[in-house]
Amino acid sequence: MMAQTQSGPPLIDELHALVQRHEVVARCGKVVWRTLGQGKPLVLLHGGHGNWLHWARNLQALACHRRLWLPDMPGYGDSDPVSESTLGQLVQGLTDSLDSLLGHGATMDLAGFSFGGLVAASLAAQRGGIDRLILLGPAGHGGRRRPGADLLGWRAAAQAGDACALEQTMRHNLLAHMLHDEHSADALALQIHTEACLRTRFHSRPISRAGGLQSWLAQAGRPALLIWGEHDATADPPALAAQLQTSHPTSAAHVVPGAGHWVQFESPAAVNRLMGEWLKAP
Repeated sequence: MMAQTQSGPPLIDELHALVQRHEVVARCGKVVWRTLGQGKPLVLLHGGHGNWLHWARNLQALACHRRLWLPDMPGYGDSDPVSESTLGQLVQGLTDSLDSLLGHGATMDLAGFSFGGLVAASLAAQRGGIDRLILLGPAGHGGRRRPGADLLGWRAAAQAGDACALEQTMRHNLLAHMLHDEHSADALALQIHTEACLRTRFHSRPISRAGGLQSWLAQAGRPALLIWGEHDATADPPALAAQLQTSHPTSAAHVVPGAGHWVQFESPAAVNRLMGEWLKAP
């Protein structure tokens, strides 16, 4: 397997220097969290084939008003693998480690991206203690997808140590699935995505495709803010926004123009504003 890069774009190095790292032993194994900022806890869950750096371009703005808690979810990044790739294992590992770090029943706000959005809805329903809920491009909606191109396999290039082929494949996959504007697939996006993929040991796709988002939202009983990029390849945002308004009238939905699935990376200012307004609203 290709070795990880030890240093990268300046923002990654800066964030590593700013955050505090916490290791918690849960029933599923070690769960690693990072924290930044001061104030009421805001938990940020990454997507499938991701890690805490899925939020790289949002952390410093959000940390101005909140204490951010960012896990590498079980089976991802620095956290231990799980015995089975199930939603229950993830939620249990997050609940155990959150209760250890913040105290049993501690209240917090919660946001999740992509597969992490489905996990966030499930966590809100099962653990409770969630005041504000924000889902960005959430998986599990059961609706239409709009893939721009087929994803390419990258493991052979990684195993062979072919850095050029790996970069080309990752750039293709970013633009096919995650990002809309080709300029967004820059060195920062490539390093975050590549290193996250190399260290993903959890199989999220079957869970994402099985649905369940609406059921978890109903069980959570909390108004949610849902955000999609206009060109999200994993969903049909206008249709889902209309569906949400019908089934959860106290929730809100926004479609960010010009952005793809990784909306908080491609349009950080817009997403930071939307999240900030929702978190401050009475």
